[in-house]
Amino acid sequence: MSNAHRTSDAWDRLCDALKQLGEGTALETPVSERQFEIDAVVPDRVDVTYRDSGEELSLYRDQFEILFDRLAEGEIDLATLQPGVEPYAVVASLSPEHSPAGGTLSRAPEEARGGMSPHLVSPKEARTQPERVHDDAVLLADCLDRLATEELSALETAALADLYVLLSDVQRGADRMRRTVTEPLLDRLGPDQQLHGRFGTVRRTTRERRTQKDDAVVFDALDRHGIPHDWVLGVDPDKLDVVLAVTDLEESAVYDVDEQVYVQKTGVDGDEKLSRLQGLADRLAELDESEGLRDELDALEQRIDEALSAG
Repeated sequence: MSNAHRTSDAWDRLCDALKQLGEGTALETPVSERQFEIDAVVPDRVDVTYRDSGEELSLYRDQFEILFDRLAEGEIDLATLQPGVEPYAVVASLSPEHSPAGGTLSRAPEEARGGMSPHLVSPKEARTQPERVHDDAVLLADCLDRLATEELSALETAALADLYVLLSDVQRGADRMRRTVTEPLLDRLGPDQQLHGRFGTVRRTTRERRTQKDDAVVFDALDRHGIPHDWVLGVDPDKLDVVLAVTDLEESAVYDVDEQVYVQKTGVDGDEKLSRLQGLADRLAELDESEGLRDELDALEQRIDEALSAG
């Protein structure tokens, strides 16, 4: 078989593999670690969009065929790829004829074909930070709507556990996103300036955090002011822990120990959350705009009005 036929067949099989990707699946470049999605697969190109910037890019068939010819001669070190070549190599890794392994991309022997590309990111893992916060907030809202009672202590244990997990996920996700939002806000806030939004007001706040200098620097400063070293010397907790570990000294003799009992989230069933979200999406899609959805919105507006009038 000629090289032209071989690369043409490789392109066709690659296109077939791309068309089988699940909705929401992303690919991640090995060097710059940027995720992108496949938008369209057409006879002469593959259209993709980077998730972090929304940048749209077309990957052309003739460039893939050049890559296929290069792979016929030997492997490619993925760590040395330039940014413009990364998406080509990542997409090519989905081809059943190529094998990405050990940081390289190469032609796969017949018996090793059909493996999963390590650059493939599942829809669950590919969700952006805002999408994760949104999804968890929707699940929490649905969970709260379904509470059979406002007396939380009366809930079944499984319902309490689900509520705790969702509250924890929303808190953590929202806090991570809040830190992400902080930087662009600080760029727009001057000293003592306040910014007003629809839901509230923010301002620039400065706090001082002290970190002790090296001991030698501190002792020199004390010497310059005639301050005895023993005024600042104390017990080193790290050294004390070593003593506890290698002697029969009891912890209670040197520490006041307060025991705190709390609930710890040890796992999240991501598949179940996605399944529940899909069920909610299907239910909303079936709602009649003039009846079901309107009733839900009216009920929400009524609760808000009651809260405002009570305040």
